[in-house]
Amino acid sequence: MAAAISQVRAWFPEREFFMRSQGHVRFIRVSSRLQMGVAGGIAAAVLVWLGAMGVTLVSQFTAAREHAELLEREAAVATAESRVAKYRDGLEGVADDLARRQDFIEKAIEGTIGEMPKDLPQGTVSDSSAETAKTVQKISAVLPEAKRLAEVEARQLAFIERLTRFADARATQAETAIRRVGLNPAMLRASAREAQGGPLIRLFTGADESVDPRFARLGASLERMAALEKGLRRIPSTLPASLEYISSGFGYRSDPFTGGAAFHAGLDFRGPIGAPIYAAAAGTVSFVGVKQGYGNVVEVSHGNGLMTRYAHMSRTGAQVGQKVDAGAVIGQIGNTGRSTGPHLHFEVRINDRPVNPRPFLEANRHVQEIRAGSAQHDQHGE
Repeated sequence: MAAAISQVRAWFPEREFFMRSQGHVRFIRVSSRLQMGVAGGIAAAVLVWLGAMGVTLVSQFTAAREHAELLEREAAVATAESRVAKYRDGLEGVADDLARRQDFIEKAIEGTIGEMPKDLPQGTVSDSSAETAKTVQKISAVLPEAKRLAEVEARQLAFIERLTRFADARATQAETAIRRVGLNPAMLRASAREAQGGPLIRLFTGADESVDPRFARLGASLERMAALEKGLRRIPSTLPASLEYISSGFGYRSDPFTGGAAFHAGLDFRGPIGAPIYAAAAGTVSFVGVKQGYGNVVEVSHGNGLMTRYAHMSRTGAQVGQKVDAGAVIGQIGNTGRSTGPHLHFEVRINDRPVNPRPFLEANRHVQEIRAGSAQHDQHGE
């Protein structure tokens, strides 16, 4: 501390000044203490001035920021008020826009899934047309300018209910076709959801992140319809070859080589060597090669344990892992393996157990009718 004081005093040594006036000389001595006092006063004055300037700058900055925020709030309020005024003045125009959008939605949906029939079953979902009509009347009485909006909403709900009934009717048709060949629709529906995933992105229809029950019901119906029709596409109902007749049926028969009783696990279709063989349903090729007794073989897996086998080929035309559609050429008729002449041996297996292919092929007409009704929808399938 003493050293610091000594250092400061060294900055301000005692000084002497002399003045000459009317022949007299006067000496003025300025002590170190006086010099330090004057310097301290000046420094204090400078600090006070800097502090005042800082406070002024901070106040000005704060006031400017608050003013900017106020302007932003006023602009937001003005924007909201102008939007409200615009909607209030042009409510009829807004209703017209919504009606045109609803027209577009209905045409787009029908263009994707086909035209919805007029006589849809009524029991699958409630008909709220009477209740929505009452709602339109009440809104018209209380808030006349919102009448058109209420009418568009009523039309939207009626469309949603109609689309739900349509999806339910299509799903019922698919279930009937699946049961007709002895398969379980629930199992095929479950297999249609295999190999799916992705992040969970919830969809809401309300501002409070809720889902209108009618929209939730529509979503469930569309999912059920899509899953069943996807499973239906995997049922082997397409003729595996363009042949005139079946030369041997499914079940017990007299073996063509030994003459004794034997079990025949499929259908034999006679045809010329080299004639094309077609996949009976959409699926994935699971085997291509030679099997004892069958000769050259192609097997197609259709999911959920369902598989079709094509044997005695003269030439195979598929690769393991290949995706095929119903009717895709997968080989040519031949006479390889345990065979007495050129023909196609065709099997349908469920969990590697052979079942009679005839009901599947006989269901072809009914299945094709359903497929024709959903042809455009199928283009957006797998």
